[in-house]
Amino acid sequence: MCGILGLILGHIDDPSSTTAAADLHDALYYLQHRGQDACGIATCASGGRIYQCKGNGMAAKVFNDGSRVQDLPGFMGLGHLRYPTAGSSASAEAQPFYVNSPYGITFAHNGNLINAEDLRKFLDRDAHRHVNTDSDSELMLNVFANELNETGKARVNEEDLFSSLERMYGRCTGGWACTAMLAGFGILGFRDPYGIRPLVLGSRPSGSLAGATDFMMASESVALRQLGFSNIVDILPGQAVIIRKGAAPVFRQVVPQLAYSPDIFEFVYFARPDTIIDGISVHHSRQNMGYKLADTIVRTLGEETVKEIDVVIPIPETSNTSAASLSERLKIPYVQGFVKNRYVFRTFIMPGQGARQKSVRRKLSTIPSEFEGRTVLLVDDSIVRGTTSREIVSMAREAGAKKVIFASCSPPITHAHIYGIDLASPQELIAHNRDRKAIAEHIGAEEVIYQSLGDLKAACAELSPRGPAQEFEIGVFCGKYVTPVTAGYFEHLERLRGESQKMKVLEKAKEAIIHGVAGETEVAMVTQSAKVNVNGQVVPEINGTVKTVNGDANGHARRKREREESGTPPVRDRHDISLHNFATDPHRGYE
Repeated sequence: MCGILGLILGHIDDPSSTTAAADLHDALYYLQHRGQDACGIATCASGGRIYQCKGNGMAAKVFNDGSRVQDLPGFMGLGHLRYPTAGSSASAEAQPFYVNSPYGITFAHNGNLINAEDLRKFLDRDAHRHVNTDSDSELMLNVFANELNETGKARVNEEDLFSSLERMYGRCTGGWACTAMLAGFGILGFRDPYGIRPLVLGSRPSGSLAGATDFMMASESVALRQLGFSNIVDILPGQAVIIRKGAAPVFRQVVPQLAYSPDIFEFVYFARPDTIIDGISVHHSRQNMGYKLADTIVRTLGEETVKEIDVVIPIPETSNTSAASLSERLKIPYVQGFVKNRYVFRTFIMPGQGARQKSVRRKLSTIPSEFEGRTVLLVDDSIVRGTTSREIVSMAREAGAKKVIFASCSPPITHAHIYGIDLASPQELIAHNRDRKAIAEHIGAEEVIYQSLGDLKAACAELSPRGPAQEFEIGVFCGKYVTPVTAGYFEHLERLRGESQKMKVLEKAKEAIIHGVAGETEVAMVTQSAKVNVNGQVVPEINGTVKTVNGDANGHARRKREREESGTPPVRDRHDISLHNFATDPHRGYE
């Protein structure tokens, strides 16, 4: 999951304007929750010149608290926020991506391709295009660029773009929402034929040219609304929109709509509550989740046991809305028992269980008076690895809770997410091969109660303008994915996750040794190196034997062997080579 943006201003004749970059920069903060790993902006000014600033880190860091926006002139541009996925986190993979041929294309991508190896082979053997990273976003950009190049024209029009997109869709499989920019031409946005990843378009009157109109696309409607955009519409599954400079948007269904199945995890966790996705209010969907979860709790525990619960306490902040409606339905007081420190990262993406456990206490603290001597019902949006939940239960008991009942607004997460959200490997998921009682015992709670999958779907579908038959992408809960999944893809996903984590784990092990806090495992990793075991976990090598990774479904092992044979050392980070990147100029006159 990432955040993407695309903006084109109605006033295109002001070459010194940085309004586009300023609006894109502001929008990054409204979507920061969608990606904290890296971010970037690319703009296009007069003459088709493209400028970019991107890198690892959150928006405030990459853009030096906004001071770098002045280096991004232009009347249109793209923005991107990257969320860690099962791949590299090098700054070379910060987006937007760029290729100079044909026509100078900049590209921002949210999602994941599950036929990456086929695309890599096609680009290598048939299209003869070089791909410089392991990112499937770069693959998709190059597939699109190759199809567009087939026109053979010096200049392209909307029909050329729509036709190229149609051919690109024929080659790519997965879930995506993308924005793109052609130098000097305009911007475009498009969405996968299943509607898995969200994308919306809005408009507003130009602030500097009477009668002109600005257009902006974003992953979530809140980013548009907060910047004064209205008339917000969803880009439909399989649909594309092209906005040429000085012109109105042109929509086209480039491929048939194969489904309308937005990822339900957007409503459970990722999207902001003040967002509307595909006509469904995230806030109201979470209210419905709370009501339905309350009914499940009564059915599971019985009315007499429910009467023993003293308070309902949300795990801030995503579950606040659901916990409030649950409290209302059960007629049990709702209290804020945890205080959240807003200046730490999500815990389920942090490497190492120990780091995640420590991070929970940095993120949350208790108000002991709300726990002492009480039976508490803790409500969270989901339970992933269970590490966070276990630590939270422990904190509740330390604060004096008599009994702890833990409720999840979503069903047990039992399978990998394959459309751009790196939750965890299946072996790390607490619900993998555990029943409800075993999970309760593992996290130290008296009871664990999950929302049923049927109720979760209904909580969202009841609000859909398409009616209660609305479907969703729910593969993480049942293993039934919307798109076809190639054989061996899940094994590839685990190996890729492990390989990308290995460099990070080794780096942390070296830091632990430097600071004198390393254990036997860290020492072994540094002295003997590390390997990825069959479960995709990073462990020390034994007797200098390196685990051989064979049969990688996307050629990762092949590329690893090529690096080893060429003598190229592995690097923890590398930079984009396509455009000058202002983010790599640490002393560019800002001191």
